[in-house]
Amino acid sequence: MKLVIIESPFKREALKKYLGQGYEVFATKGHIRDLPQKNFGIDLKNNFEPKYEVVPDKKELIKELKSRAEKADEVLIATDPDREGEAISWHVANILGFDNDKECRIQFNEISKKAVTKALEKPRKIDLKLVDAQQARRVLDRLVGYKVSPILCKKIAPKLSAGRVQSVALKLVVEREIEIEKFVPEEYWTVNALLKKGASQIKAALATFKGKKFVPKNKEEVDELLKVCQGKEFLVKDVKKAKTKSHAPAPFTTSTMQQDALNKLGMSLARTTSSAQQLYEGVDIKGEGKIALITYIRTDSVRISADAQNACREFIKNKYGDDFVPAKPNIYHTKESAQDAHEAIRPITMDITPEMAKETLSSDNYKLYKLIYERFLASQMSEAEYSSVTINFDCEDYGFKVSGKTMEFPGYTSVYKEFVEEENKEGMAGKLPKIEKDELLPCEKIIPEQKFTKPPTRYTEASLVKAMEEKGIGRPATYAATITILQSRKYTLKEGKYLLPTELGRKITAYLDQFFSSVINVKFTAYMEGRLDDIAEKEEDWRSVVSNFWNGFEHLLARADASSVTMKEPPKETDIVCEKCGSKMLIRSGRFGEFLACSNFPKCKNTRPLDSSKKVAGVCPECGGEMVERKSKKGKVYYSCDNYPECKFMSWDITTGKKCPKCGNPIIQKGKTTKCSNNDCDYKEEN
Repeated sequence: MKLVIIESPFKREALKKYLGQGYEVFATKGHIRDLPQKNFGIDLKNNFEPKYEVVPDKKELIKELKSRAEKADEVLIATDPDREGEAISWHVANILGFDNDKECRIQFNEISKKAVTKALEKPRKIDLKLVDAQQARRVLDRLVGYKVSPILCKKIAPKLSAGRVQSVALKLVVEREIEIEKFVPEEYWTVNALLKKGASQIKAALATFKGKKFVPKNKEEVDELLKVCQGKEFLVKDVKKAKTKSHAPAPFTTSTMQQDALNKLGMSLARTTSSAQQLYEGVDIKGEGKIALITYIRTDSVRISADAQNACREFIKNKYGDDFVPAKPNIYHTKESAQDAHEAIRPITMDITPEMAKETLSSDNYKLYKLIYERFLASQMSEAEYSSVTINFDCEDYGFKVSGKTMEFPGYTSVYKEFVEEENKEGMAGKLPKIEKDELLPCEKIIPEQKFTKPPTRYTEASLVKAMEEKGIGRPATYAATITILQSRKYTLKEGKYLLPTELGRKITAYLDQFFSSVINVKFTAYMEGRLDDIAEKEEDWRSVVSNFWNGFEHLLARADASSVTMKEPPKETDIVCEKCGSKMLIRSGRFGEFLACSNFPKCKNTRPLDSSKKVAGVCPECGGEMVERKSKKGKVYYSCDNYPECKFMSWDITTGKKCPKCGNPIIQKGKTTKCSNNDCDYKEEN
């Protein structure tokens, strides 16, 4: 019997289908050995030696693993095909007593018969360069997290944390908000002329004045234009016709999948990550049992295998025809900073279409699989072709322009249309009537419109992932976790789809900018990602990389810790009376959060939980807990469950604790009316 060790137990069923007889599969359920959970775990005096220990709740699992390994004829370690997976393999091998030369490591980018069979043919040694790169990342993250977080707790408030990547992502959100606040709108005007050509009306946009690009900045400039052009005919200066093409987008990487899932499907990072994991590990498909549908989901590569490409091109030819298959296969180039360890995210087989899988997939899994399938299909299809016409008009010294675009061949757009932020482009039209150079067209009306420049747009989860990727902050496996932790720690909050920094988040960023700006910034963080790549690819010594970082970092720590600068909130006065001495109680902060303390301290040392003053309003429909009245950053009242973080239910209205018998949404109290919170549901209760 051969033992195959994997991370996730959810892969087991799909994998066993391809291993066949003579193999047993054992799941470690993630890390089994790691840095300590409750102490630093790095020996600074011994060349940054990590003090690994068995994960506390994995002791029994390790006993079972050792027992099975002893009985096995061969042990193969098939953890995930990335640096973290390689490190987990190394920890497993150490626990089992394997030496570094043992060829026990197998990996596959997809759970398919072909990939698994190929991996079994030639086990390899564990790649210690990848392990070292991951060790360096863990040590660097531990140095920043464990050394900076206590300073934040001391200087700002208890229970705060900093992170090498986390704090830079927060900085991006904060800096964007500051940009928005400092933004001063500038006036400008658009001017459109409605021109007549037979029965057609053409809307041409102002473009130039005396041959130079021109946008009116005030009403006076517009009035001057109207004075000159009103009632005049417009001369057709030139008609430019062109054939244009649009190339298909590359197949998904982790970040582009996350962006498209939010933009097109409205799926949060957490939902997308969960769904993608299930599609990779295996889902139930009618007539097939449990099988994996997509390749590995943590990747920054757009490369695909020749086999997958050929299969896709054949599928396109059979379903859409020869015209939709490009003469040469579409090849996409991965950016230089990418690790390019695996292929792009794609379906394992084109034979299982989204519609075939729809019956047994969850709603999220179906929508995401369809998105991945269609993106990959489109990536191997022919270009879309358009006929475009641009007409320039002159009226005295002013130039106007209109462009029309019609599709001649849909190509890849027949399967997949890229997401484009809504924007109102002036001077764009559909199909235009036939117009010749030197024609004179009458102008029916000139329409000026005052506008103002808009501030930068706040980040969404999707655009923050895009920014992190473009700036080289973090890696595919860390994007979702980083953004999620900012929200869970209340450093950012979501308003609609947009991310806003909280006052606490802004305060943390301001403090880090004051004392750690040389380390916690975009440029340095991207540089360190490059150094981690050097360890993995160029055999750089990981301890030297960490040492160089620490030599500068420890001086920053000492300066921050010794400084008298503090951003702690002063105690807040309340109207609550101390039951022991009659003085007013104050809200203070401590290790375990806010609490009430007597203002007559030290004469009176009375304290009590802050919860005793909370305003309860309603019952949580999810867990039955108390709903507590709270206020948002902007002063709006909302209600959230007092059992947070175990229960994360919140509502803008008082909830009764019951759910609608018609649609299952919470029942709310609106004034004297008790009704369903779903505005599309007409359910009401008689009071």
